[in-house]
Amino acid sequence: MPPTDQAPPAGDPPLPGVKRVDPALVARLDRALEAKGPRYEPHTRHRFPDGKPRYTNRLILESSPYLLQHAHNPVDWFPWGDAAFERARAEHKPVFLSIGYSTCHWCHVMEQESFEDTEIATFLNEHFVCIKVDREQRPDVDAVYMTAVEALTGQGGWPMTLLLTPDREPFFAGTYFPPRAGARGARVGLLEILRQMASRYATDRASVVARAEQVSRHMEALAEPAAPGAVPTAATVVAAARAFASRFDPAHGGFGGAPKFPQPARLDFLLRYAARTGDPGALEIVRRTLVAMADGGIYDHIGGGFHRYATDARWRVPHFEKMLYDNAQLAALYVAAYQLDGDARFARVARETLDYVHREMTSPAGGFYTATDADSEDDEGHSVEGWFFTWPASEVRKVLGAERAKVADAVWGITPAGNFEGGRNILYVGAPLAESAKKLGVTEAALRASLESSRRALFEARAKRKPPHLDDKIVAEDNGLMIGAFARASLALDEPRYLEAATRAASFVLDHLRAPGGALGRSFAGGAVSGDGYLGDYAAMIAGLLDLYEASAQPRWLEAARALQAQLDAHFWDAGPGGYFRTADTAEKLPMRTRPGYDGAVPSGNSLEASNLLRLAQLDGGDAHRARAERIFEAFSQMLERAPLAVPRLLSALEAYHDVALEVVVVRPADAAGEGPRAREAAALASVVRGTYLPGSFVALCTEAEARAQAARVPLFDGKAALHDAPTAFVCERGRCKLPTSDPAALRRQIAGMRRPLTTPAPAPLAVPER
Repeated sequence: MPPTDQAPPAGDPPLPGVKRVDPALVARLDRALEAKGPRYEPHTRHRFPDGKPRYTNRLILESSPYLLQHAHNPVDWFPWGDAAFERARAEHKPVFLSIGYSTCHWCHVMEQESFEDTEIATFLNEHFVCIKVDREQRPDVDAVYMTAVEALTGQGGWPMTLLLTPDREPFFAGTYFPPRAGARGARVGLLEILRQMASRYATDRASVVARAEQVSRHMEALAEPAAPGAVPTAATVVAAARAFASRFDPAHGGFGGAPKFPQPARLDFLLRYAARTGDPGALEIVRRTLVAMADGGIYDHIGGGFHRYATDARWRVPHFEKMLYDNAQLAALYVAAYQLDGDARFARVARETLDYVHREMTSPAGGFYTATDADSEDDEGHSVEGWFFTWPASEVRKVLGAERAKVADAVWGITPAGNFEGGRNILYVGAPLAESAKKLGVTEAALRASLESSRRALFEARAKRKPPHLDDKIVAEDNGLMIGAFARASLALDEPRYLEAATRAASFVLDHLRAPGGALGRSFAGGAVSGDGYLGDYAAMIAGLLDLYEASAQPRWLEAARALQAQLDAHFWDAGPGGYFRTADTAEKLPMRTRPGYDGAVPSGNSLEASNLLRLAQLDGGDAHRARAERIFEAFSQMLERAPLAVPRLLSALEAYHDVALEVVVVRPADAAGEGPRAREAAALASVVRGTYLPGSFVALCTEAEARAQAARVPLFDGKAALHDAPTAFVCERGRCKLPTSDPAALRRQIAGMRRPLTTPAPAPLAVPER
């Protein structure tokens, strides 16, 4: 029992197992529920006959779509914060911590099986203080406790399930648990674990606390940075390329076996390596993988965009959620591959992916949404994984008619029995179109026309289904990645509407997620900003703004990038070993403050920052940013040299560090607009730049007035003019320039002649097995 002189703990909502109801809190929850409006659909099976939710907890007051999904569980959930831990300390209870995200399939399963179960909810409410965390809203909390899960179990994933002391130290951890012993063949379920741990905490708290302190010390040791070394040499880049090649799946593309993730950062590194060294093996790895993914079921052949990953080695059976950060990186990768390889398929996939994001993942105000769910409702209202994206053969025939359905079946692998659960079909391309056209007795052009007609018809039919849940929060980090993808595509594909999409999103983030003092927020949902920005938010936004600056030649984007960089340097930099912390020096103090280095589904902030700093150094003409980038390479030198598979994006930055800092500026005179001869000359020079893959370089297509206006703030624009009133291209390295030219062929030669060999002698080509 708490000490008698301590104020009694505040009450709770009327939930099973709750002993003290707080009328004021209940009134707040009722008002929040009423504010949802008459069309609000509560996410729960516990309802009154009129359809209203039987239970409402504190999460109804939150803005996170994930937390709101749990607002009507019978569990007495708290959001992360001091109030929950103070309650646990006052009532001498352990904390039950659950971390997930709104489009996580197994998070939904655990909610339905356990958190909607009144017996389990009652036990949780009686014996624990329960906290629910959206990992996309609080990546710092997620990272800290993922370390604990991995340390205690040897693996990680979501949902995360942990038990903590009131001092936030973990003493038990896992991921998904079935509700009870026997469910899904389990020997022990969540309820048995909770009973055992609650009993142990009540009867032997000293040993539980000692265990938690031991785990915390182990976590701190894991977070201790490795000793910095020298900046790794170019030989490290070569060794990394060989390490990636050794993991390549020659039969199906990608790396390793099932489940198979796209891993765009690895492919981007190999594409850079191929461009730098001319290594045909590196390019072949990228080509095979990009073709296999674009043909596979992981790609949405009807609506565009990529699903999260494939559950098989052949990319045919996806896990159906779609994440903004995946599609941002993959769209940019396909654009880059098109620039280097020239395969029109890559440009098509990039366009279709960006068009999907523009159509379905963009808010009216311009910001980009986070994700869509893997699950969607079938015709009877049941939640089924992949329902929205899959097809019975009979429905395909009904929509397309017999003749077009015959073609669609042959190309997209549709069978009467189905190739997926429930007799439904995942669409994938099983053979090259030329081969399918020959079998069908038609030309390849005619086949493409038929498929496009069928795609449009199926898209219209699919639009009548209830779509998957949309996580509509706008995360700064993910938006930065997508701003960069749209900006790069606008430049490479000469697509003004992509530039407009990038511009609107950048304006939204800077207008709505940036505080008056310049600090960045994490996310925007429900009309409000949630949480302070993390390293990844700043780094990705800086990268996106620099891409937008290149694509638009508008200095406001560079100034915004510089301002965000100043915030990072002031509040996130580790003055000891170097590199950036995940959180600002003003952030909530968690059990450990880490410097992220691992490039996972999203590149680490330090990897992005190494590249950002090199780019800013090129634009500013000084050495301070480059010196800071070197500190990052030194801080993570052991990872670069010993674990290259974990840091592909940082390796790309290291490759750029060991290359020429190339600058390509095309200046057009005022009369180069419209359809006249000057406009055609400017377009010819611009076409060379758009069609050339130039990673690590700065490119600008601008008017003479734009170049003149920026020269004072960006030294590389100094002296750049339209000579003899003709469009003029300048190819330079840190102010040292080739002769200005108005000849597209000369421009192409100058660019090619400026590249520096990675090593001397050149590295031996990568060995890539046949299929």
